[in-house]
Amino acid sequence: MLCSLSKGTKHIVNRKAIDALGPKGIIVNIGRGALIDEPELVSALLEGRLAGAGLDVFEHEPKVPEELLGLENVVLQPHVGSDTVETGIAMSDLVIKNLEAHFQNKPVLTPVI
Repeated sequence: MLCSLSKGTKHIVNRKAIDALGPKGIIVNIGRGALIDEPELVSALLEGRLAGAGLDVFEHEPKVPEELLGLENVVLQPHVGSDTVETGIAMSDLVIKNLEAHFQNKPVLTPVI
């Protein structure tokens, strides 16, 4: 999964989608945690309706569902899907530009609303 989170994409992976993948299906989510209905994902993994999952985002970060931690058919990692050298440089540059704008009493480029 790699799409933005909106009203239309929240829980886009629900029971119907999981069941369509079937017991040999694997879900990988590097987008947003709430794209997947986590309780339904946990149920599907525990019941064998889904083969596995790879997740680096979670619906209620930083909380990871306890049931996922012990499963051998799940790979969990912290959200590092964008961790590239180029992205790191771009993020650093953006922080510097925001700080410069703030201290020059100009509008910041990425305000927190």
